[in-house]
Amino acid sequence: MAETVQLQVEICYAAPDFQIRKPVRVDAGATVQQAIMQSGVMRECTAIDLTVCRVGIYGKLKTLETVLRDRDRIEIYRPLIADPMDSRRRRVAKKG
Repeated sequence: MAETVQLQVEICYAAPDFQIRKPVRVDAGATVQQAIMQSGVMRECTAIDLTVCRVGIYGKLKTLETVLRDRDRIEIYRPLIADPMDSRRRRVAKKG
């Protein structure tokens, strides 16, 4: 019987008042969504809603269906509160 290959990945989420960095072992062929569900971070932080939050691997946006590689760092991003371009325009207008 062949042994199942396991990958080591890390799930990361940051909120203003806390952060989560959780190592997880998943089977080869697992997706981003499977790793997040397996990690239990959604039970720890009820603010995480995968229908709203975007995800990435090492800062690059990915889909929940992306197949993982060993040592990937999965990042769960909070929804934007303000449009970055509008914020920049307001800062420039304040200075000038």
